[in-house]
This record gives sequence, C-alpha cells and structure tokens, in this order.
Amino acid sequence: MYGSANVPDDSERTAFRKAEKKYKLYYDDSSKSSKKRRQPKQVDLSEVLDFKSILESYRQNGDLPPGIVALHSDFDRPLFCLESRPGFYFIPEVLSIEEQCQWIRESLTTFPQPPNRTNHDAFYGPVNDLFVAAKEKKVLVEEASVPTSLESKCNPSISNGDVHRWKFCEKHEESSRGNACKSILASVLLQKLRWSTLGLQFDWSKRNYNVSLPHNKIPDALCHLAKRMAAPAMPKGEEFHPEAAIVNYFGMADTLGGHLDDMEADWSKPIISLSLGCKAIFLLGGKSREDPPLAMFLRSGDIVLMAGEARECFHGVPRIFTDKEHAEINPFESQFSVEDDICFLEYIRTSRININIRQVF
Repeated sequence: MYGSANVPDDSERTAFRKAEKKYKLYYDDSSKSSKKRRQPKQVDLSEVLDFKSILESYRQNGDLPPGIVALHSDFDRPLFCLESRPGFYFIPEVLSIEEQCQWIRESLTTFPQPPNRTNHDAFYGPVNDLFVAAKEKKVLVEEASVPTSLESKCNPSISNGDVHRWKFCEKHEESSRGNACKSILASVLLQKLRWSTLGLQFDWSKRNYNVSLPHNKIPDALCHLAKRMAAPAMPKGEEFHPEAAIVNYFGMADTLGGHLDDMEADWSKPIISLSLGCKAIFLLGGKSREDPPLAMFLRSGDIVLMAGEARECFHGVPRIFTDKEHAEINPFESQFSVEDDICFLEYIRTSRININIRQVF
C-alpha cells in the first residue's frame, strides 16, 4: 500500500511513477549532519495546483485557471471540477478547524478500536485504547504463550497454533518480566499505525469486503457528513449510503502509491475523502499509468470526491510536508492547547490523516 524504496530506472518508469519520484521526499545526502538534522532536497512545486489560491482568486475577481470549472451547491463555497477528469470534485477548506479537531480525535481514539481492524491486528490481535496507552507511556507486552491443548479447554473456538496474549502495562512492570518477554512501546505502535477500517471491514489480503467479519456501523456524525458532502456527485434523485471507510495514517516519509479504488459495486457513487493534518501532494492520473497525472495540494479541511469516470483514474499521495514552513498546521496550535490535547498536537505536527468513505453495494 505504501511506497517502496525499490524503484526502476527512468527508462522503465511510467508517467505516473515519474511524477511520484518527482515529488517524493528525498534528503540531501551531501550534508554530513546526523540523520535527524538532514535537510530535505528542494522540489519544484510550480506545477502543483493550489485550490486555496484558486478559491481566493475566484472570490476576488471570478478568475479560474484553464480547465477548471466552479460549481455552486448548498455549500458556502464553490467546488471545483477538472474538465479533463469528469467525476472529480475538489472542495477546499470546507471543514472548520473545530470539525478537523473532532475528526483527528476520533481517528486516533475511536476509529482504531475493535472490532474495527488495523494493520496491527495481524501480529498483535485486536489492540484496545492505543492512543491512551501511548499518552500514558505504556508498553504492550506479550504474556506467556498458552499451548493449544490447554487453551482449547477454556475456549473451544481455538483450533490450532499457540495463543499469544498481549496487554498494555506500565514500563516498570515490563522490566520486571525479564529479557525473554516480547514488548513494544505504545508510542511506537502509534507511530506505526497505518490504517483502520470502519463499517464493513476490508480484507487487504483478498482485496474485498468481508461482510462476515464483526463490525460496527459507521458513526452517525461521519455518515451525516459524508451524505452532505457526496450530494453534488450523486446521480440525480439518489442519496449516498455510507457503508465502509478506510482511515489512512501517514507518517513523516510515508507515501501512498498509485492505485485504483475498484472494490465497490457501483462506481457512479463517489468516494468521499477528508484530509486532516499536514499538507500533502495528491496525484490524479488517468485510466492508464502512462497518462501524466495532475498534482495538487491537499490541506487539512479539504474534501475530494471521486465518482464516475474519475473512479477509473489512478491516484496516490507521493508526499506529505512535515516541516513548519510547508505543513500548514498552525491553527491546531491554539485548538490543541490544553494539557489533555497536547498529545493530539504532537501527533498531528508530523502526520496526516485521510478518511475516505464508500458506498459498497
């Protein structure tokens, strides 16, 4: 899902892959400074569409760049379409700072909670209260494995293999268990959180929705937001039905490689994508990886809709900006100022969260 360091020669790269390479974060290796102090290489951002500036210009004098169309709906701002990508809609700055903070909190505390699955489930099983444990500086510890023969007497659903139990404990408790005990800091686990799934659970190994897996409905507030935002991209007379969502968590150098979202039954229904935290570059290609993609900034509070033909377009995120100059997260400094919120601020300073909501059937 996320970008790989192994890349082909330029002669073998597709147009989409060349754009990914162009905007990806690289460090200046000529410096002899430590890894933490390495400076990012400069990148030419002159061709990146900036819908924040486009919105400002449109409000001032009605001007729009060639190929961009403004539509008006029930929102208090226009949404923008690309003539070359039918079904793509960009709604800049549509979420208030208060709404952004609400969804950041939910994404870190509620959305990763079981039965919602995360990338940690495969190794640790369901992990409860990860953000709280990281805030309290706890450690996830593997308790002694229990042989199947003994465990099955208590839990007949266990059929094979050893049962590994993991639980959070205080750091001093972990030290008392000895060197043989496997453990990992909750803060490290939080840094390695890459996705969680809401509603119908997506099976990454089979690339489909597994309706048999336990799941909760998507929270009402998120459903309401998704329905309202989806309206401009819906077929006339139809309402969007949120059935699943994937929450992506991007760390400092993470990327999301070019891909299609093609597991839903009806591509006329949009995918609603919310951006939170650090600014990113989004690539929107064509129906082939050989089609040169358009690059655009995604800022916290922006929402993108992809419906119809746009669902057939390759897209990805080659870069997020975590430096103070480009991250553009200053508004969160005052919003997350109280002591209980400092952990949210520390996280979002170097991270981006994307919530994308889908109608599956």
